[in-house]
Amino acid sequence: MQNLYSLLVLASAYLLGSLSFAVIVSRLMGLPDPRSVGSGNPGATNMLRSGRKSAALLTLAGDLAKGWAAVALAVQATPKLGLAPWVVEGTVLAVFLGHVFPLFFGFRGGKGVATALGALLALDWSVAAAALLVWLAVFAATRISSLAALTAAALVPLCAAWLGDGYVPVLVLLALLVFWRHGANIRRLLAGEEKRFGKSRP
Repeated sequence: MQNLYSLLVLASAYLLGSLSFAVIVSRLMGLPDPRSVGSGNPGATNMLRSGRKSAALLTLAGDLAKGWAAVALAVQATPKLGLAPWVVEGTVLAVFLGHVFPLFFGFRGGKGVATALGALLALDWSVAAAALLVWLAVFAATRISSLAALTAAALVPLCAAWLGDGYVPVLVLLALLVFWRHGANIRRLLAGEEKRFGKSRP
């Protein structure tokens, strides 16, 4: 029975992650599909480029909330149902992959930064706070969202290890997935061509 419960928890996390709030908010507000405009990424940053701050805020809140909810529910359910601790770690990956490959939206998802932060918030709020501070600091200094996300992702496992967090292995994997989703951004960063927020690409 525990195996069935574990599968249900992971499947629920994936389905929750599959709620692409950028697409949902765009449809509700009569905006273009974010996957077809701007950077093509269905996330809060691309929504902000549409000029609708309210749409970007709703997208950010939704993506954060689904990451947090999936992991928070797993944290609560695991001891009550007698599940193995790895189920919580699996939930972190499941909700992230749901965002990246959303079942409800043709498996065309975003890069998962906000969802990862929400999941991290439920897993360890202190590490999540450190990641957010790093993101804000790098973005304020460079105005490059992708560089801020990559820097925060790289430092999350190190911060978790320093704090004695037991989730370091899954956080390393999560960081690698974030880097994988930012492959095109990394190439532009290395070429000096990545777009700064608020400025046109040269």
